[in-house]
Amino acid sequence: MLDIRFIRENPELVQENAQKKGYSVSVDELLKIDASRRTLGQRADELRERRNTISSQMQGGKPSDELIVEAKTIKDELAGIEPDLKQAEEQYATLMAQIPNMMQADVPLGGEEDSVEIKKWGEQNSGAVDHLDFAVKRDWVDFERGAKVASSKFYFLKGDLALLENAITQFALDFVTKKGFTYMTVPHMVSGRIAQGAGFSPRSDIESNEYFIEGDDLSLIGTAEAPLTGYHADEILDEVNLPLLYVGYSPSYRKEAGTYGKFNRGLFRVHQFNKLEMYIFSLPEQSVEMHEKILAIEEEIWQAIGIPYHVINIAAGDLGAPASKKYDIEYWSPVDNTYRELTSTSNCTDFQARNLNIRVRRASGEVEPVHTLNGTAVSLARSLVAIIEHYQNNDGTLRVPDVLKQYLGGRESL
Repeated sequence: MLDIRFIRENPELVQENAQKKGYSVSVDELLKIDASRRTLGQRADELRERRNTISSQMQGGKPSDELIVEAKTIKDELAGIEPDLKQAEEQYATLMAQIPNMMQADVPLGGEEDSVEIKKWGEQNSGAVDHLDFAVKRDWVDFERGAKVASSKFYFLKGDLALLENAITQFALDFVTKKGFTYMTVPHMVSGRIAQGAGFSPRSDIESNEYFIEGDDLSLIGTAEAPLTGYHADEILDEVNLPLLYVGYSPSYRKEAGTYGKFNRGLFRVHQFNKLEMYIFSLPEQSVEMHEKILAIEEEIWQAIGIPYHVINIAAGDLGAPASKKYDIEYWSPVDNTYRELTSTSNCTDFQARNLNIRVRRASGEVEPVHTLNGTAVSLARSLVAIIEHYQNNDGTLRVPDVLKQYLGGRESL
């Protein structure tokens, strides 16, 4: 969430930012509720303080009629105020959750089509066989039995393709940990508070992409970002320890409702896939540098594997609530002759940290929210798609990228 003091001082700026990001919110309504809850809260505090004073005066002796009358009056007034205060607090929390993070100044305006290419690497080629046709022919993937066991868009990886996924994972993990990231495995479920604090849809949102556990305040994670965000919830970190660099491995579960068609075939968009996610807790003044650090690592991984790509600065309307700025790396698809999303990285500034009460204590003693950042090291299903499209041979075999050979026993092809 944003700092309410910032919203009070900059209502027009916050409203304009929300509109640019495509969020239908009313800052005026929020501020009216905020004023009401503050007035009610102040009055309730005054009454409780007076009630405590009267209680002290009544002890040890017979209270006067005036004190008895005043005590009853306070009790009655509090009984009238407290339900209104509770309602105002609930409305305030609901409206605050609808306000998106402020964008950085260099975020392009517009929707998805207005995102701006900022760099490009590698050569574009064309004419490859679709990854699904290639993998099915080799008996490397089985969507039919995945659907039988679970539902559509679930699958089994088999044989060499499953081994290739493990090789990509181990290469990326070695690469990232050498950059100073601490490897973590994470819970595959998070509570509602953690999910919403990280910026994911609440249970009541019918458009939610999450799988919820009926009868429990839990959901399956769509990325390790969610549990990693919550790792330091309600903690005060020491300034000298920041930035903290983590990388988490997990399966990711997503409903992906309505995502069918040519560009979502096969492994590109599925309900379950494995993912290695980088996450950083930083000082506010470090977060811009840390964002560029994550992007550089993502680029180095794909340059090492040898997949052509470009980097885009995501436009405001496609940014999402928590992010102040986001980069996507899209690989060049020689099947579709276009760029397709491979990884992303976001700077969420203090938005997630305020939601989950994650703070830093400065050497001066001052306490303030940290900044949080996330980025995909590798999303394994899409990584397989990109490698199959770029490393296939005419005889139906698949060349192994040089950096992955050591993780596959030195094999040259699969």
